[in-house]
Amino acid sequence: MSLLIDKFSYKPITRTSVNGRRLYNTPDGNPVPSVTTVLDATKDKTHLIEWRKRVGEEKAKEITTEASGVGTRMHTYLEKYIESGDWPTAGSNPYAQQAHKMAEVIRENAFSRIDEIWGSEVAVYMPNMYAGTTDLVCSYNGNASICDFKQSNKPKKEEWVLDYYLQLVAYAEAHNEIYGTNIREGHIFMCTRDLEYQQFDLTPENYPEWRHEWYERLHQYYANF
Repeated sequence: MSLLIDKFSYKPITRTSVNGRRLYNTPDGNPVPSVTTVLDATKDKTHLIEWRKRVGEEKAKEITTEASGVGTRMHTYLEKYIESGDWPTAGSNPYAQQAHKMAEVIRENAFSRIDEIWGSEVAVYMPNMYAGTTDLVCSYNGNASICDFKQSNKPKKEEWVLDYYLQLVAYAEAHNEIYGTNIREGHIFMCTRDLEYQQFDLTPENYPEWRHEWYERLHQYYANF
């Protein structure tokens, strides 16, 4: 049986291309950039550039492609679990088996604190500004929350993943605008390739700070693009 509870009438948002830019075509008819596009365009890429130089472009592409593949499979297992209520079996290739183990770590550590799941792969948008897709809208320890699944090759220090908080805020702000909610909490559930679990929490106490930073980044994006 599905773990989803039909609390909101979520609708899909299609993607479009305008002048070579990939945008979301929102229900109000205005194409807008994704949250990840805004964050990518406005972040400091110094460390990323240095890493690519250090390992070489070919190796960097190999690492990112493999990580993306494992992450996609991990998400798929979790989505199937939410949709059916049954834990899916692992695929036969090593990447699928690795992703399955990582998904299981997230299920064991995060789902025990999730009371209700209202949406999976939920498309949200802020009219005329931005759009995106969050992995979960749910009740977490009794509080309405935005949640995302992440994979990593190695454990992350918090200062490396500050954009995660901005991502959660952006989705929460959009959900609040469209569905009349007051979500001020979010959680990142992460598993490394070595099956180490990490969690990064957006709380009501630090929500205003990250909300301010998100709109600063959004303003920067529109000022330059």
